[in-house]
Amino acid sequence: MDKQTVSAYQMGVLFFVFMTGSSIINIPGPLISKANNGAWLSLLLSGGIGFLILVCILFLHRRYPKMTFVEYSRHLIGTPLTILFSVFTVSFLIQMQSAIVTDVGLFMVSSMLRGTPMYAFTFLIFAISAVTVRAGLEVMARMFTLTMILTAISILAVLIIAIPDYNPSFLLPIMPKGIKPVLHGAFFTFGFPYVEVFLFSMLLPFVNEGPTKKLAKTILFALGTNIFVLCLSTLCAIMIFGSFAGEKPYVLFSLARIVEFQEIIQRIESIIGMSLILGSFMKTTITLYVLNLYLSQLFRFQNYQTLVMPLALIGFIMGLVTIDGATEWGRVVTTIHPVWTFAAFVIPLLLLTVIALFKKKDS
Repeated sequence: MDKQTVSAYQMGVLFFVFMTGSSIINIPGPLISKANNGAWLSLLLSGGIGFLILVCILFLHRRYPKMTFVEYSRHLIGTPLTILFSVFTVSFLIQMQSAIVTDVGLFMVSSMLRGTPMYAFTFLIFAISAVTVRAGLEVMARMFTLTMILTAISILAVLIIAIPDYNPSFLLPIMPKGIKPVLHGAFFTFGFPYVEVFLFSMLLPFVNEGPTKKLAKTILFALGTNIFVLCLSTLCAIMIFGSFAGEKPYVLFSLARIVEFQEIIQRIESIIGMSLILGSFMKTTITLYVLNLYLSQLFRFQNYQTLVMPLALIGFIMGLVTIDGATEWGRVVTTIHPVWTFAAFVIPLLLLTVIALFKKKDS
C-alpha cells in the first residue's frame, strides 16, 4: 500500500476530488444563509487561507520530498511532541471520516429516500471505501479520474440548463448587512473544506519522482479551480433563488428540481443526488486512506492494511451515536469544526514550517 505511486496529474485529480466532492453540494446553501450575497467573497477569503496552508505543505514537501507529515514531524520535533500533537489530528480525522458519510445519510433520509434508516447508506459507503483503500492509491487515482469527470459533467449540465432562469439582479447588493456576515461565511468555509488541504501532507511523497515545480503547479491549479467552481455554484444558486437560497441546505438539489428543457428534461435532481454520493464516497476514501497511513506510521506498523477495516467500523459506529439530527450536525460543522481543525491541522503545520525555515537543510 505504501509503495504505490501516482503521477503529478493524478495527485492533482485526487486533490480536486477531495476538495470539491461533497463541498459543491453542501457548501452553497449554508454559506449563503450566513454571508448572503457576499458568499462568494467568503469563499475567496477562506480559499486564500487554503492557498497559504498549501504553500506551507509544498515547502515542507520540497524540503523533505520522501517524507510524510508524520515522518518529518518526528524528524523536526521528536516522537513525544509528534504523538502529543497527533492526539488532536487523529481525533479530528476519525470525526471527519464519520462526518462525511453521516452528511450523505442525512441528505438521503431528508431529501430522496425518506423513512429509510440512515445506516443503510452509511454502512455501504464505509464498506466500499474500506475495500478501495485496501486496493491502494494507484487504483484510487485511476478510478476517481473517471468518476470526477462524470460528476463534473452532471453538475455542469444542471447549471447550463438553468441559464434561462438566472436573474443577475439577485446578486445585488453584495454585502447588504456589512462585512461581518462575509467573515462569518469565511470562518465556516475555512473549517470545511479549505483547512482540509492538510491531509495531502501525507500523500505528496507518493508522487512519482519528477520536477517539484510540476507538482506544485498542478496542486495549486486544482485548488484555484475548486475555488472557482464553488463560487460559480454559489452565484448560480443566488441567481435562481435570491435571498431564499440560504434557506435550502442542499440548494443545488433544489435547483435541479425546478430546471427543465423543452419539457423533455425535467426533475433531474437525482443527478445531483448521485453526484453527492459519488463525491462523498471519494472524499471518504481519501480521508480513510490518510487516517490509516497516519496511524500506521505514527505507531510504526509494518502492515499498512491492518487498521483499514477497524477504522471504517469506528467511523460507521460514530455516525450512528454522535449526531442527533440535521440541526445538531449543522451546529457542529459551523461552530466546532473550524476551531477543531485549527488545533488539529494548522498549529502543527505552522510549527513545523517555522522550525524547518530556521533549521539547516539536511545534506
